[in-house]
Amino acid sequence: MRAVQGKYYGNIDDMITVEASVAVPNLQEEFRSEEDIHLLIRYATKQDRKSHMIIKTLAVALAPGDCRVLSGETRRFQGPPSFPYIPGGDCCGIVMETCPEETYFQKGDIVAARFTNAPRDGLAEYARVSTVVCEKVDISKITPEDAAALAGASPAIAISDYIRPDERVLILGAGGGVGSHLCQLAKMKGAYVCGVSQSRERLLDTPLNCDDAVDYTQDNIYESLEYQQKPFDTIIDLACGGWPQLVQNKQCKIKPIVKPASMGGRYITITSDQPTFEARNLSGLLTLFMFQPLWRFISSRIFTRQTLPTFTKANGLPQSRQVMTKTLDLANAGSLKAVIDGPYPMTTEGVRNAFRVQESRHGKGKVVVKVAEI
Repeated sequence: MRAVQGKYYGNIDDMITVEASVAVPNLQEEFRSEEDIHLLIRYATKQDRKSHMIIKTLAVALAPGDCRVLSGETRRFQGPPSFPYIPGGDCCGIVMETCPEETYFQKGDIVAARFTNAPRDGLAEYARVSTVVCEKVDISKITPEDAAALAGASPAIAISDYIRPDERVLILGAGGGVGSHLCQLAKMKGAYVCGVSQSRERLLDTPLNCDDAVDYTQDNIYESLEYQQKPFDTIIDLACGGWPQLVQNKQCKIKPIVKPASMGGRYITITSDQPTFEARNLSGLLTLFMFQPLWRFISSRIFTRQTLPTFTKANGLPQSRQVMTKTLDLANAGSLKAVIDGPYPMTTEGVRNAFRVQESRHGKGKVVVKVAEI
């Protein structure tokens, strides 16, 4: 089969190619690892493979994890078990084979699936996907490219649960893959939404429909007199670096653009402080995603509640179909519009271009590669 191949860790042009004679996946093959992957990840991957099915892939949405995997900085926890590997995990396709125990999906169903442990195996004519985080697609209402994008943007549903009606919300990274969909969901909640991204006009236009927008290359939202005088209730950071900026402004005695915790102000993020990071051992990973966020969670509620908002790290999605179902239901109803950058063709140059856009962090929505027609 035709598939994208990641030869090893390195830069996009050297490592990413499309090859024509890659082995077709099957449900019987056992999980083997030739690389130094952490034992916990090996176990989780083996367990996850018990609920897989094979699809004929139609479209794949890239994720930040695709670039992290290629960099090798998180190899022990997100690295492929062997090389070459197939990148991409959020996808849409036609069910070709299921496990004997499967009762919900059947051959011929068109489905959208998101990845679980790491974005892998999607950018190919045929792919293994987990039935646990997969849902059927009504192709009369949603295109395969849109379905793949919605699978990749499904974290927006979980984040939107934090948003309260009628509050003032600032979304950092509002024009990206998750942000373009979170803006829509926040408006559905009745919130006042100000988005920060590189393209102000796109944030104000349909379907994002932000109430206000800031081009961060032209203006510094943290120095906005308007929002210093009438601060936000909540900041949602999808872009990285928002919390250190708030702390720095506090130390410099710059008037904040978000209410303090004592007045109900909140800061919510799904990212680390930097877009790229190393996670070469378990202690480093725990520091980055558990100890540091836990300290900020506690200190913002006790020691700095008069000057900083509460800090919340919204980690991960539930390993269930619920988020995918809700996402696709909203899309079917016309309430949530998929926002895609692309689709890019599944050629070597097309996939490399898609990876470059993903790596730049300037995608106008979810970066999508079209693999095949229905």
